[in-house]
Amino acid sequence: MPTVLQDFSNVSSLSDSQLTEEEALQLANELSFKLSDGEKPGSDAASLKKMVAGLGDARGALRLTFAKSLGAVGDEALPILCEALRQHQNVVIRRASAKTLNLIGSKEALPYLLEAFLEDSDPVVLGSSAGAMATIGPDAMDSLLGILKNPDCTPFQVGLINLALSFIGANAPEALLEAAESDVTEVRVAAISALGDQIQKSDDHRAKNRVFRALDDCSPDVRAEAVTLIGKSCDAEDVEHMLTRKLIDKDTQVRKNTAMALMKLEAFNSVESIEKAKSTEDDESVQAVFDVAINILSRNL
Repeated sequence: MPTVLQDFSNVSSLSDSQLTEEEALQLANELSFKLSDGEKPGSDAASLKKMVAGLGDARGALRLTFAKSLGAVGDEALPILCEALRQHQNVVIRRASAKTLNLIGSKEALPYLLEAFLEDSDPVVLGSSAGAMATIGPDAMDSLLGILKNPDCTPFQVGLINLALSFIGANAPEALLEAAESDVTEVRVAAISALGDQIQKSDDHRAKNRVFRALDDCSPDVRAEAVTLIGKSCDAEDVEHMLTRKLIDKDTQVRKNTAMALMKLEAFNSVESIEKAKSTEDDESVQAVFDVAINILSRNL
């Protein structure tokens, strides 16, 4: 069985392979019949090249048929899909290749998905590559966390990584808890954010306690993320006392997030604490958030 690490010389002319509209429609119809009959599409080089060329068709329904067909081929389609993802000039084919690799979900594609995530200029390719890495699961966690250590990592990439980690989190709770202890602030922020899914879905007490500890992290970014997460994932009576002390945190964003979290939790008993914090607050933007929280909580009360 071919592996994704093999030489790609046999598919070097990928960008030269094209289908007319009529050829693409005819091939898509043939593949649809095969799929509906439970028959595996051909995995020879010529068939694979035609299906990859079909990923660039302007008709979304046809692209989906070609993607499903390549997904049905499975591991044998990995080399040509990885090459298309990294080398094809047509951005539509690069996007569709990443989405098809998501359907296959093989860790053999991970190095190429990682390269695409780091080097491709198209945001859809980045998003689809991150999605495919999330589908691969725990095997992709080290790669995703490693990207966060790169000072050139963009906010857009950080957001995609956080989503991917949240998707993986339930299957890799130990790895997330370990990442939450990282020396790298960005890794801790991502890990804390991803732990929220575990708290909401499984009421994981270890994850919850780690998020609570993050309220006192040395990084204001980690504290701000922890406050926001608690506001989404916990019950007011369990966390109100923890949150109210962060109303006087040294960081303005933490103070804002805290007021918003208390408001989201409908922590009516916190109104007095917010009013008290407001009386000593110097930052006008924080005062404005405090006012909103006080007004909404008082009105609902």
